[in-house]
Amino acid sequence: MKLPITFAFAPLLLAASAWPTGCDFSLVGFGKDNPIGPTTGGEGGESVTVSSVDALVSAVADDAPRIVYAKGTFNLTSRLLIGSNKSLVGAGKGANILGSGITINGKTNVIVRNLGIRFILDNDGITTQNSTRVWIDHNEFESDINHGPDYYDGQCDIVRASDWITVSWNYFHDHWKSSLVGNSDVLRDVDYGHLHITYHHNYWRNESTRGPAGRFGHQHVYNNLYEDFLYQAIHSRSDNQVLVEGNVFMGNTSEALSTYGLVIPMDSPNTSPEGDPELDGFANLGAKNDWGPASINITQVGNFTKAPYKYKLTPLNQVQKVVKAGAGLGKI
Repeated sequence: MKLPITFAFAPLLLAASAWPTGCDFSLVGFGKDNPIGPTTGGEGGESVTVSSVDALVSAVADDAPRIVYAKGTFNLTSRLLIGSNKSLVGAGKGANILGSGITINGKTNVIVRNLGIRFILDNDGITTQNSTRVWIDHNEFESDINHGPDYYDGQCDIVRASDWITVSWNYFHDHWKSSLVGNSDVLRDVDYGHLHITYHHNYWRNESTRGPAGRFGHQHVYNNLYEDFLYQAIHSRSDNQVLVEGNVFMGNTSEALSTYGLVIPMDSPNTSPEGDPELDGFANLGAKNDWGPASINITQVGNFTKAPYKYKLTPLNQVQKVVKAGAGLGKI
């Protein structure tokens, strides 16, 4: 089944560029250009700096516009709930979030930047659900792959009809199940027509699956660097649509892109040792990708052939250099 994109965009859009001589880190993609308006976070509100857990929790809790600079390390004992109209930014070279992760639930207009989100147990690093206009940028997500796929959860999961989101310039590494879009194949009525997400200039290293894996939505995946993505990187299933262009795959990387619906056993072995069958997804290839040693398996070509916004691709032979130079903490 093909999913139409039926929205209009403002005629004057700024294009992003990322070149070896310098990276443009401005907001690009669905988080900027969408029917609701650009993600501005706490712009126009007060700016505060926090260095304790209690102060952090309080500063992001309400829906008033606010820019919150987090300084230091925060050992959370429960999920950090971020309200609407917030910019949560790690100060300086970045702040660290440990213990519990971040939840954006039923909110709009949220920016999360320059945070090290590490070793989160029993939940995702960042969960975005029922939320719109979110920009997740220049963070570092880290755990390990020594404990198997179900010891940690996702690094950055986007679910339950969330929409108009950009995930950019993040460093995802040493983790099993990285980024899931749409968390169940039985939630078609909830997710269908939503989940428009741009993934660009992210660095994925020593990961296993879900870079990203999507259901029922539209993801534009461009200019990402995948190094040692061990089992399956981009997976489009359950009628999902991906537009994949200008990405580089290198090292010990098995499958770069698949639209075959089977959720492989390495992704969710506790579900079924033979894998979990779902409907196939769709994929389109835009600008040339460098698949490196990895295979691709496109079973269905979709109708998501062009992103409905302006952006500028990094030349393929410069992606590795630019992404390594620009992704992660301390770059903004």
